[in-house]
Amino acid sequence: MKWFYRIVSVVMAAIFLLPVIWMLVVSVKEEGMKIITVVDWFTPPYSLAVYDQILNGTKLTDWLLNSVLVAVFVTLLTVVVAAMAGFVLSKVPFRYRAVAFFFILSGLLIPGEAIIIPLYQVAKDMNLLNSYEGLIIPVLASPVAVIVLKSFFDGVPNDLLESVQIDGGGTWRIFTSIMIPLIRPALASMAILTFIGSWNNFLWPFLSITDDNLFTLPMGIPTLMSQYSEDYVKPMVVNTIASLPIMLLFIIFERQIVKGVSLSGIKG
Repeated sequence: MKWFYRIVSVVMAAIFLLPVIWMLVVSVKEEGMKIITVVDWFTPPYSLAVYDQILNGTKLTDWLLNSVLVAVFVTLLTVVVAAMAGFVLSKVPFRYRAVAFFFILSGLLIPGEAIIIPLYQVAKDMNLLNSYEGLIIPVLASPVAVIVLKSFFDGVPNDLLESVQIDGGGTWRIFTSIMIPLIRPALASMAILTFIGSWNNFLWPFLSITDDNLFTLPMGIPTLMSQYSEDYVKPMVVNTIASLPIMLLFIIFERQIVKGVSLSGIKG
């Protein structure tokens, strides 16, 4: 039975990896190749000339750097804000705490598309359009992150916090020295999920940015794809360059992702 499960696992892994392998192989083929059979996809000659053409002849590198910059700042600020809010809602007693929690919880019931027009108007009034600040600040609020991190804070015994307070530790010390290390798996999980969400975000950058120098990859890639409708290699090169950072991120932080997701119950 053990061997059966292993075989099934290998087959399923191959099914999921086959499109990725196909994308990588096609991306190093020569431009204008002729495809007659399936074998032609994977046979030589191979070349990196198209990579050089895309990287040096388009703004894809600039868009890649923009995506990295925006995703990193969105991730860091979102996790910091969500951790602080979750800690306050969980461990800091104040009036109307339950009301504040249900107010944040209600954010899960409202789809992002429903608030996109007032969000755009606020960003316009604050002169945030066509700027990095406009790409970052409006997407920092994450009710999911706040609620998930609050649930982790709830699992920390209050007796531990009281012992720190008796030793003279204040709220900030409790938060930074005690709580943050205890919920590190959840922080890692939320950080990676937030990074991926920001990396793939299309709607808000599409509405708030018109300067192509500030495009992120989800905005820039369609403009390139429209030029290569009759060629296989260039679209695969573009997709490979856009996908590699996320692939590397998952490979490097695989354990943190699995541990954080399994503990928090996040799915999808």
